[in-house]
Amino acid sequence: MTTVPLAQRQRRAAGAFLAPFLVLFVLVILAPLAYSIWLSLFSERTSGLGFGGVERVFVGLGNYASALGDPAFRSGFATIAAYIAIYVPLLISASLVLALILDSGLAWGRQVAQLALFLPHAVPGLIAALIWLYLYTPGLSPVIGWLGGAEGGGPATNHPLGSVVNVAIWQWLGYNIVIFYAALKSVPSEVLDAAVVDGAKPWQVALRIKVPLIRPAVVMAALFTAIGGIQLFTEPKILDQASASITSTWTPNMFLQSVAFDRNDYGLAAASSILIALVAGGLSFALMRIGNRGQA
Repeated sequence: MTTVPLAQRQRRAAGAFLAPFLVLFVLVILAPLAYSIWLSLFSERTSGLGFGGVERVFVGLGNYASALGDPAFRSGFATIAAYIAIYVPLLISASLVLALILDSGLAWGRQVAQLALFLPHAVPGLIAALIWLYLYTPGLSPVIGWLGGAEGGGPATNHPLGSVVNVAIWQWLGYNIVIFYAALKSVPSEVLDAAVVDGAKPWQVALRIKVPLIRPAVVMAALFTAIGGIQLFTEPKILDQASASITSTWTPNMFLQSVAFDRNDYGLAAASSILIALVAGGLSFALMRIGNRGQA
């Protein structure tokens, strides 16, 4: 009877555990991505005078050129850039400050506070957007005066970017607080005790000891938040019913949805999705380089 070496058995066990993930990864990620790339190289055009039906024509990079040449698509990225520039610093800073307060020992009822702050994240994004749609709609909202007044259509029309940022922060603040609070709990107590013995004040311990030690968690949260910002769709799609300023092409994902289902141009929509993915990948790479700068 042949005995299988331990290393070989471990490799087989690892392969057995990884196989379901790899199968789903291929089916859910790689296969749709490959199909999108293939679809982006073609365009459907009517043959003859419109009586010959529709035929699929190979256009190469023509759909990519059309997407990049569309002012609505480019303006969507300008909107996303402004959104990320406001949303990411506000969310990360507020989450980090609240996590430091919870970790400082000065806050009472920390478990209750964590639960209360996390609850908005448990609300599905669509439901949260509908709630804010109600709060932003003049004539329906009981607090419209506090949110900017009803002149010109209310805050969603007068300040569409700020309205969307407000909804996103409300939903994701608690999630990031939990991430940062868990990271703070992993900071060695010996380091904190040594800082206190050396005469460091509480704010110095927080900013000069704790924050640098949880830098990887902060960078990762900022990275995921920025990538999520590029994919912005649900909040403005719901709020466009209460805002004349939010159009069907306000963000790249909204442009993609409009092109695919309103204009039935799936080749252009596929090319747009690939461009969005490339921008997200480039932003991820840049943020990782910035976050790792200065680390050993």
